[in-house]
Amino acid sequence: MVEARSGVEISHALDGIIARKSQESIPGMVLLGMLAGVYIGFGAIAATTVTSFTGIPSGIAKLLAGVVFCVGLILVLIPGSELFTGNILMAAGLVSRKVRLSHVLRNWLVVYSGNFLGSLVLAMLMYGTGLMGTVDAPSAVGRNAAAIAMAKIGLPFGQALLRGVLCNMLVCLAVIIAVAARTVAGKIAGILFPITVFVVCGFEHSIANMYFLPAGLLAKGVFGSEFLAMFRNLIPVTLGNIVGGLLVIVLHPARARRLARSLSWVGNGGE
Repeated sequence: MVEARSGVEISHALDGIIARKSQESIPGMVLLGMLAGVYIGFGAIAATTVTSFTGIPSGIAKLLAGVVFCVGLILVLIPGSELFTGNILMAAGLVSRKVRLSHVLRNWLVVYSGNFLGSLVLAMLMYGTGLMGTVDAPSAVGRNAAAIAMAKIGLPFGQALLRGVLCNMLVCLAVIIAVAARTVAGKIAGILFPITVFVVCGFEHSIANMYFLPAGLLAKGVFGSEFLAMFRNLIPVTLGNIVGGLLVIVLHPARARRLARSLSWVGNGGE
């Protein structure tokens, strides 16, 4: 049986994490944000590669993509870095009056920027490996990367927004479950299922898209001319991710006056 923290212990652990994040220096947030962008990008590369294989039924390919994509959040939470979507949970510190709004907004802005820089660098490095082929002769991975990017850019605003909401509900729940677990194995298991679900369902994660979009544009040979087109996806997905994280905090049915009570269902096995 995987040992888990109690609801009160989860609350105290989250309070400590939120307090530390709110006091992080800007250079530290940028560096850790870049690392998280790279880590999530590794998961995105694996998912792109798996779904490039021929002869695999689409459902199985999606499931495999979800499983390998989980490596991104595993690397973020266990070795440690700063991920914008997970840091939406810092708003819990506002509910419990542990942090100031200015500290939360500063963290979100700086970490988001760091995530973008890290993802962009990784996309350029990946293209430089030759594994995506060239513009004139793309590999299967390159063709798939381009197709993924074009599909994401083509999403209507409302659909991208709602897919972002549902995605980050699952991401933030995965973070909470990982905090609840006392062992590395428990944390990995807690991350695996919610993250696999969001990938299989086709929901939208802003930081993953910070890799998917430039990688696809590079593979297609239109990175410079279509750079701003990425934000047709990133803006609604980011807004949706914020809303999804806030929903986990504010609208959970077990919410009471203190965050410990609102999260007690995790430590009590969902009862």
